[in-house]
Amino acid sequence: MAPSTPLLTVRGSEGLYMVNGPPHFTESTVFPRVNIISVTNKGLLHSFDLPKAVCLEFSPKNTVLATWQPYTTSKDGTAGIPNLQLYDVKTGTCLKSFIQKKTQNWCPSWSEDETLCARSVNNEVHFFENNNFNTIANKLHLQKINDFVLSPGPQPYKVAVYVPGSKGAPSFVRLYQYPNFAGPHAALANKSFFKADKVTMLWNKKATAVLVIASTDVDKTGASYYGEQTLHYIATNGESAVVQLPKNGPIYDVVWNSSSTEFCAVYGFMPAKATIFNLKCDPVFDFGTGPRNAAYYSPHGHILVLAGFGNLRGQMEVWDVKNYKLISKPVASDSTYFAWCPDGEHILTATCAPRLRVNNGYKIWHYTGSILHKYDVPSNAELWQVSWQPFLDGIFPAKTITYQAVPSEVPNEEPKVATAYRPPALRNKPITNSKLHEEEPPQNMKSQSGNDKPLSKTALKNQRKHEAKKAAKQEARSDKSPDLAPTPAPQSTPRNTISQSISGDPEIDKKIKNLKKKLKAIEQLKEQAATGKQLEKNQLEKIQKETALLQELKDLELGI
Repeated sequence: MAPSTPLLTVRGSEGLYMVNGPPHFTESTVFPRVNIISVTNKGLLHSFDLPKAVCLEFSPKNTVLATWQPYTTSKDGTAGIPNLQLYDVKTGTCLKSFIQKKTQNWCPSWSEDETLCARSVNNEVHFFENNNFNTIANKLHLQKINDFVLSPGPQPYKVAVYVPGSKGAPSFVRLYQYPNFAGPHAALANKSFFKADKVTMLWNKKATAVLVIASTDVDKTGASYYGEQTLHYIATNGESAVVQLPKNGPIYDVVWNSSSTEFCAVYGFMPAKATIFNLKCDPVFDFGTGPRNAAYYSPHGHILVLAGFGNLRGQMEVWDVKNYKLISKPVASDSTYFAWCPDGEHILTATCAPRLRVNNGYKIWHYTGSILHKYDVPSNAELWQVSWQPFLDGIFPAKTITYQAVPSEVPNEEPKVATAYRPPALRNKPITNSKLHEEEPPQNMKSQSGNDKPLSKTALKNQRKHEAKKAAKQEARSDKSPDLAPTPAPQSTPRNTISQSISGDPEIDKKIKNLKKKLKAIEQLKEQAATGKQLEKNQLEKIQKETALLQELKDLELGI
């Protein structure tokens, strides 16, 4: 029988121990080694002699324990022994051992019912069925495959794979349904894009769509230290889109709601914006700007926490996302870890080493902002890890949201407000209120302009074209009218020039006309690539010639 509240597992220099969840927070015994413990009767199931193991992971139904230790080779250069072990939790026997050299993606991925298990091997993804690791049931082969993610939920299982671009070819993400991997049209959906050194792929809970955060290590424009990020949406029905983010800057976090019908993105130079989008990638609610870099939906999806951790001061905004009302704004200073309790009511924040080696400890909050329990590690000790006991969905029913802070015996700490530095020459003068940034207030995007919906990407594009034509006509009229004083025309790239250049030389005019025709074709190819269409090699070569064509056009027009 499951406990009424989840347990808390704590690991640090003091040892490994468990704490009962709210409201008691009583401590259990300390476990001396890496053991498998039965939570229900606190009995020892198995103990493994793995002194070099650094990573542990259970399968979704807790039938298999995966362990990983660093891969080593002998001094004579011979291959090392397998360092990835899979153990049967019930019997304690080793089911299979593999060689896994890299820590990245070391753990195999299971479907939620454990019918399917997958791991990446060179240019392939190997699939095993019913935890039979002696037989490879299926393979997905793609040249230079870099990463994959299995979909959550029951059958039919789906998998998203990422292949980085090379030699001018774009990167792409493809969605497949297991085991249909063969043939040129086997993929459910495909999305290709440039500017991607790495990607993060996020399935929604119903396995109907994937969000892809594509990142580059370096921003060639020099606008950001974080490189460049773009957000892409890919659905299993073949639809795909680039999510248009209204503010420039890094993408800090993207999370799906458990309903699978909307997602939240935190993005833009500080103060960052946070926006909820629907499945059409249209904005639904904008939370304005603030000091935040992370978002966390509650297990039931009815509460959203926007937080600013790391180099920010730990401000949290707790929102009711059904009514878009702010519930509380607690501050968890110096936090390096955040996790919702499976009951959807309590929040865990912690300060752990090695990220921070001072003021280690953890706090249990109610979402209304009250601190229910607090533990500070002694100054000569460290906290390494703390986590909630996992539970299956549906164990804890959703409760009505309350806005009144729940009572607590633990006093809330008022965060220390640092005073701004003032140079000596201004210290005896009156203080004037000034801000580096004007923060934008939240706004409901649904209610803008009555019942009008936000413009789609196609509508915005057509609107921009219409405005450009209108501006060109006005410019032409002003050129013809002798009464109006000439105004400087806005600088634009030659491909947007609508007026015809007349040089008096038919050959030059013909060359200009042909160059504009080629540039227009390149624009159309780039738009097709942005929508996910796979371009041919000669089409990619045309795109690469754009800079040279623009320079040639500029030189011809300057000679007129």
